[in-house]
Amino acid sequence: MTKNVNVRFPDDVHQAAVDAAAADDRSLNSWLVAVVRRAAAGQEGAGCVGSAPDGSRANGVATD
Repeated sequence: MTKNVNVRFPDDVHQAAVDAAAADDRSLNSWLVAVVRRAAAGQEGAGCVGSAPDGSRANGVATD
């Protein structure tokens, strides 16, 4: 079973997520599901393939 959720992202966050999904050869939806699953499980760096183009963490999970 799946649920639909509408989420608003700032343009830069959206682009970082699109880029990270592409780098992981996933759709944006599939990448976001993986990120949320890992974050919900408490895994640091959830779904992050690397850094976003601006140097920030693509998944928005702080590591400090």
